[in-house]
Amino acid sequence: DASWYMPHESRDAWQEYQVAHIPGALYFDIDGISDRTTHLPHMLPLEEAFAAAVSALGISNHDKVIVYDGKGFYSAPRVWWMFRILGHDKVWVLDGGFPQWQASGFNIGSSCPDDAVLKSKAANIAVETAYNGELANAATFQTEFRHQLLWTLEKVKHNVAAKAHQVVDARVKGRFDGVMPEPREGVRSGHIPGTKCVPFPEMSDGAQTLLPADELSKKFEQAGISLDGPIVLTCASGVTACILAL
Repeated sequence: DASWYMPHESRDAWQEYQVAHIPGALYFDIDGISDRTTHLPHMLPLEEAFAAAVSALGISNHDKVIVYDGKGFYSAPRVWWMFRILGHDKVWVLDGGFPQWQASGFNIGSSCPDDAVLKSKAANIAVETAYNGELANAATFQTEFRHQLLWTLEKVKHNVAAKAHQVVDARVKGRFDGVMPEPREGVRSGHIPGTKCVPFPEMSDGAQTLLPADELSKKFEQAGISLDGPIVLTCASGVTACILAL
């Protein structure tokens, strides 16, 4: 369960997980398993911090990982991307997420086993321990960082002039155009110069399941994006851009 919500949404993903989840699911805390050296929200953690957290959750490199979220198709792709950028390809996103699971009439876990609670807390502690330079318990998960999947601010700034890569923004059009305020205080409205907009809600249907491949292609093509050319994805804090990446 990789559920995550914007601060203004007044939903608590951890509380929701404890009340209702797919039986046997673990809870992955996007805000907790993050870079502890920046004020920016849920930035990608150090390799060793991610490895320590995932190991604390009891996940190994041999495991197949399925990620879902409470909205259906929102924050789960971010965790899918995190596993992939750190070398784990055996990861999938549940189409339609927890709402689709519920609507399908499948069993729901309504109590949270102590083991699952302890693992989630241990994962956050493992991240803290890694950033304090201390050795955590032996990691069962080994990472292989794929640098090509992450761009720095400097690379993006250079690309504004070079235009070698197509930069695509996943935020809704109002925020992209600067006519809607950003939900986080102190963040300016608008977009990176030269960026095109493919709003993340357009990737799914009313049931929050992913659109067919040909319809997805049309969404990008209608925005003037060539799927044959290199693409860099952005959003506000690195969550919804991963929906477009998927």
